[in-house]
Amino acid sequence: MSGLMTGSTVAITGGTGSFGRTMVHDLLGEGVARIHVLSRDEAKQDELRQALGDDTVKFFLGDVRDRHSVDNAMAGVDFVFHAAALKQVPSCEFFPDQAIKTNVVGSQNVIESAHAHGVQSVVCLSTDKAVYPVNAMGMSKALMEKTAQAFARNNPDSRTTVSVTRYGNVMYSRGSVIPLFVSQITRGKPLTLTEPRMTRFLMSLGDSVDLVKHAFFHAESGDLFVKKAPACTVETLARAVCELMGVEPDLRKIGMRHGEKMYETLLSREEMVKATDQGDYFRVPLDARGLDYTKYVDDGEDDALHAKDYDSTNTEQLTLGKTKELVAALPEMQSVMTSRA
Repeated sequence: MSGLMTGSTVAITGGTGSFGRTMVHDLLGEGVARIHVLSRDEAKQDELRQALGDDTVKFFLGDVRDRHSVDNAMAGVDFVFHAAALKQVPSCEFFPDQAIKTNVVGSQNVIESAHAHGVQSVVCLSTDKAVYPVNAMGMSKALMEKTAQAFARNNPDSRTTVSVTRYGNVMYSRGSVIPLFVSQITRGKPLTLTEPRMTRFLMSLGDSVDLVKHAFFHAESGDLFVKKAPACTVETLARAVCELMGVEPDLRKIGMRHGEKMYETLLSREEMVKATDQGDYFRVPLDARGLDYTKYVDDGEDDALHAKDYDSTNTEQLTLGKTKELVAALPEMQSVMTSRA
């Protein structure tokens, strides 16, 4: 990203979350003029403010649901990372209206505000759960993606490029399973697995930052980007954490929770048909068809019949040893292992 954002002002919604904090630190090394952090958690804002001690970062207390607070943070901004979201699957299952307000309406507020303020580029962060969604969180994220793509389709002359990045589980992020396993081991409790055979993509926070950077460098409005990632079973991940912490695995199956899937999909077969392979990434361009579907009645396509999804069962499957290497490389895990040494 060096050079692209030098001297610019960057806004991060949800800027005190796991991704937001990582991006703030990354941007401070890129020579940006100012960073606007928008979030609704005043305690986390104060914690980050004290930890950084850098006047480059300006904090805005607000919520993406509130267009006025979004406008305040968007003034004078060149680039936007839209990371604010409700991400917990079980809580969104019980409160789907809240997921809609934040993930859909809030995203529309961010995109429309960026357009109104002449922002150059907005990257919206999505999730594998938006593909073939079976839970409210995934459904709301799928609608977030549609909201971003609809803006691109309906505003071809806008100076604001709006793109979407979609990724799987970010290891050691808020709500992820590795911190839960570490906590259970530390307290001498068995590790609770909803279903040991589940497969999940594994990405680090650094991987997610790289994906967003890639979108900023390469996106045309409406594009969707996915970073290729390996996967493993939940049981393999649990055993890897146990071995790294020097304990014998004590695993307890508790059954699948509301809205959980056996495996996750990053790209549907319909998207894979249109995707271009960019090495470490897939790019899916905007479907720019209009509302006149007459020609598709007589002239359809069947390419999707021969394509395959890109999911956590057909990507690279990590062995226990490879999973341990990946988890051991996480700074948070290194800190845990050092404290137990």
